[in-house]
Amino acid sequence: MILIDGKKAAAELREELRKEVVELKNKHNKVPGLTVILIGDLTPSQIYVRNKEKSAKEVGLKSEVIKYPDSVEEKVILDKIDELNKDDTVSGILVQLPLPKHIDKQKIIEAINPSKDVDGFHPMNVGSLSSGYESSVPCTPLGCYLLVKKIEPNLSGKKAVIIGRSNLNGKPMTQLLLKENCTVTITHSKTKNLKAECLEADILVAAVGIPELVKGDWVKKDAIVIDVGINKTDKGIVGDVAFDEVSKSARALTPVPGGVGPMTIACLLKNTVECFKRSQL
Repeated sequence: MILIDGKKAAAELREELRKEVVELKNKHNKVPGLTVILIGDLTPSQIYVRNKEKSAKEVGLKSEVIKYPDSVEEKVILDKIDELNKDDTVSGILVQLPLPKHIDKQKIIEAINPSKDVDGFHPMNVGSLSSGYESSVPCTPLGCYLLVKKIEPNLSGKKAVIIGRSNLNGKPMTQLLLKENCTVTITHSKTKNLKAECLEADILVAAVGIPELVKGDWVKKDAIVIDVGINKTDKGIVGDVAFDEVSKSARALTPVPGGVGPMTIACLLKNTVECFKRSQL
C-alpha cells in the first residue's frame, strides 16, 4: 500500500509556489497578498491561522492577519471586507470560520469580491466550478484532488464515491472529479447500503465526520482512499477511515493527521497566487 504523504506533497507545492512568487515579483514588481480575518479566540482557528500565516511567508506572499473580538459587530467586518476588496495589494481575502452566532456567515462570504475569494465559497465561484469555468476551488477538495492525481494521473472512466455532501468538500470534490471524466456517486446519511456503494469505488473520499466509519471490508482492492475526517476520540485524533483495516486492502491511503490537512493550507496559498495572476491580466 502507498501511504499518501500530505506533508511531503504540501512541501513540494509550497516550493513550486515560492519559485512562482519570485517570478511574479520580477515581472510585476509586487507579490500576491493574503489577508485573513480572525474573529474570536477559538483555539483551532488560532492554530489554523497561525499555520496559514507561517506558510504564506515561507512562499514569499505578503501576509496579514486582522483580529477582532467575539463581540465585534457584523457591520465592522463587512466594512473591513469592502476596504480589502478595493485594496490592490490584497489578492486574497479569507474570513476564518466558524463565526460567532450573531454574524451571518453567508452575508460575509457574499461580501468578498469573488476574484479575491481564496476559500472558493462565494456563490459565483461555486457556480463557475459546477459549470466547468475557471474559479477558485475550496482548498480542502482541491488538496484531495491533487493527492489523488499524484497516485493516478489519468482518472478518466474511474468510479468515484464521496461520503458527505457538504458545500465545503463533498459537492466541490464531485465537480473536480467530473471534470476528470470520473463517474461520481455522492453518498450521505440517507444512503441505503453505504458499504455496497463504497465497494464500487476506485476512488473513495470520506468527509463525513464519523470516526472510523469506513471499515476494511468496505474498500475494494486497489482503491485510492482519501480520508478528510478529523475526529477527536479517546485514542487521539482519527479519521473517517479505519486506517489499520483499510491499509490492508487499499492501493493508496491518506493518514490522519498528515494527509489532507497540510494540503489544505498549501492550496490556500495556490489560490492566492492564482487570484493574483488573474488580477494582472
